[in-house]
Amino acid sequence: MSALHERTLVIIKPDGVARGLIGDILTRFEKKGLSLVGLKLVTVDKGTAEKHYAEHSAKPFFGSLLSFITSGPVVVMCLEGNGAIGVIRGLVGPTSGLKAPGGTIRGDLALSGQNNLIHASDSTESSARELELWFKSGELVPVTKGSGSALREQVYSAEERSK
Repeated sequence: MSALHERTLVIIKPDGVARGLIGDILTRFEKKGLSLVGLKLVTVDKGTAEKHYAEHSAKPFFGSLLSFITSGPVVVMCLEGNGAIGVIRGLVGPTSGLKAPGGTIRGDLALSGQNNLIHASDSTESSARELELWFKSGELVPVTKGSGSALREQVYSAEERSK
C-alpha cells in the first residue's frame, strides 16, 4: 500500500445495528469509493472492549462506554482506500450526534452524544492497533487488480489528470 493508501477500522455500534442502519452506513463508504476488505458481526466481550477503549480507562465515562459497546452485536469492518482514515472521519462527523453537521453519518442519523452509531480509527497508529485487535491474520481480503477498487482508483486518477 502507498503512503496515501490506508486501511482502517470502523465499528457500527449496537445502536446502529439495532436501528437497522448497517446498509445505510456501509453504502456511504462504498459510494465514496472505499473498498470493504473485512466485515463481521460480533458480540463484544468485556476484555476486548477494555482493550479497544484502553485510552479512556481513567475517564469517568469508561464504565458506561464498556456497557454500551457490549450491550448488543456490532459490525466490525476494515475499509481501504486513499486517505481512508481522514475520509472516513469526515464522513462520520464529530463525536456527538447532537452537534454533528447534516451530511455526516452522525449528523444525519445519531440521536445522542455517546450512543453515536459508529467508531472510526483516528490515526494510522490506532488503526493498526485496532485492526490487529479485531481481525485475525488472513481475515482481511486483499483488493486485487481488476477488482472494483482498482477500477475506481483508475477512474479517479483519470479524473484528477484531466483537471
